[in-house]
Amino acid sequence: MKLDSKDNSILFSHTEIPDIFFTEYLSSASGDFIKIYLCLLFLSKYDKDIKITDLAKKLNIPFNLIQAGLAFWEENGVITKKPNGYILNNLQEIELHKSYTPNLTLTPEAVKENAKSQYRAKAIESINNMYFQGVMSPSWYSNIDLWFKKYEFDEQVMVALFDYCFNKSALHKNYVQAVADGWANNKIKSYNDLENYYQKYDNMNKIKKSIAKKLGRYTALTQFEEAYIEKWILEYNYSLDIINIALKKTTSKANPNFDYLDKLLSDWHDRNLKTAPEVEAFLAEFKSKSKSIKELEKKTNYNNYTQRKYDNLNELYANKK
Repeated sequence: MKLDSKDNSILFSHTEIPDIFFTEYLSSASGDFIKIYLCLLFLSKYDKDIKITDLAKKLNIPFNLIQAGLAFWEENGVITKKPNGYILNNLQEIELHKSYTPNLTLTPEAVKENAKSQYRAKAIESINNMYFQGVMSPSWYSNIDLWFKKYEFDEQVMVALFDYCFNKSALHKNYVQAVADGWANNKIKSYNDLENYYQKYDNMNKIKKSIAKKLGRYTALTQFEEAYIEKWILEYNYSLDIINIALKKTTSKANPNFDYLDKLLSDWHDRNLKTAPEVEAFLAEFKSKSKSIKELEKKTNYNNYTQRKYDNLNELYANKK
């Protein structure tokens, strides 16, 4: 292509650099390699022939570094070597091919997968528009595709993941990855799973605040104390009604602590007590038995006999009052 001095004067012309170059290639290239690419990009507009020795002189870069730079850009797919020189590749097309692989089969599975991919593409485009102002880096596309495969999130969960991180002002890959790991550990895959998780999380926070208030705690709970509460709620599936019964039993204790509460609740869990009425019934029965034993002791003048020793202390956790 020849230079038209009337319409394409160098004084008024410009060389466009693809934004992909800045997001995907700039950080990995040295200063000399960047100079080589920019010069090649400029010269390619005018279909100029240039020797490597001339390029070295023009850029004031040693001949061996010019060769190394050309090899670097060729290895990264930015340029392609031809018998008579090099051709500059379209960086947008390179990234597009990295992100999407066309499915050329027509099996039912392929059709189903294609429909799923289209729905997924809409979700990714929504993420791009809502949280990246339409200029999301192509590397995000690759990460999102990886997270879809790794965590098996549905599209709504993926959008919710970015919404959560965006609202936390932490929309960077390491943080998004950490949140995704946390959700996956809680067996979240569908949006319904996520809603149940949020509901359980909110319920847990309310219970934590209620327990701290009833124990007269005005400082934040420790990590270990919170772990106890999470065990009672998540592992034992105990509601605040059952925990409140245990809390009432701390009124007779000078310094009630979470170890004592955990022993009570763990004992009830071991006895397969699942509801507040079941716990109340057990405590009432235990209290009745204890009262009967005391009455029997009085009638038989218990104090005149040698006290019997008991090895099984499990029922002590019932904490009769």
